Amino acid sequence: MIILITGASHTGKTLLAQKMLEKYKYPYLSIDHLKMGLIRSGNTDLTPEDDEALTEYLWPIIREIVKTAIENRQNLIIEGCYIPFRWRQDFDERYLPSIQFICLAMSERYIENHYGEIVGHESEIETRLVDSDCTMDSLRADNKSVIDGFQHVGEPVVLIDSDYKQTIHALLD
Repeated sequence: MIILITGASHTGKTLLAQKMLEKYKYPYLSIDHLKMGLIRSGNTDLTPEDDEALTEYLWPIIREIVKTAIENRQNLIIEGCYIPFRWRQDFDERYLPSIQFICLAMSERYIENHYGEIVGHESEIETRLVDSDCTMDSLRADNKSVIDGFQHVGEPVVLIDSDYKQTIHALLD
């Protein structure tokens, strides 16, 4: 089984992947780690701010990792924001039954009511540099873009609207 976890910034993709690793004992791959390895090694001139270009650059690599893991009957969790809205079109019927897709996003109301907590948990699993660009407005815009983009192509979005912990625990059951 391949579990693809994507979503807006600060929604807990890495936290969910870590909890799934602990529960299911599936290894996970952080797309951010792959991104930074390629950037720091000089294999690309892209920067961490080049989100759209990074999706185009990283997705073919991730897509083929997914196919290889499925062909080898291996379980893997892949998490990160560089999964395109139309990811499903890159897999035929041999692969799709082995992929579980999870997209996390927060409602505007949740962001407004919990902004301090959201920013306060940004280093829950991995140490992040302080993201001074993470404002309430940027979170609203990012979440709206993720919700609109994935829903437009018919993908489900797990909307965090009231109880964050309960939402995450429901995904683990």
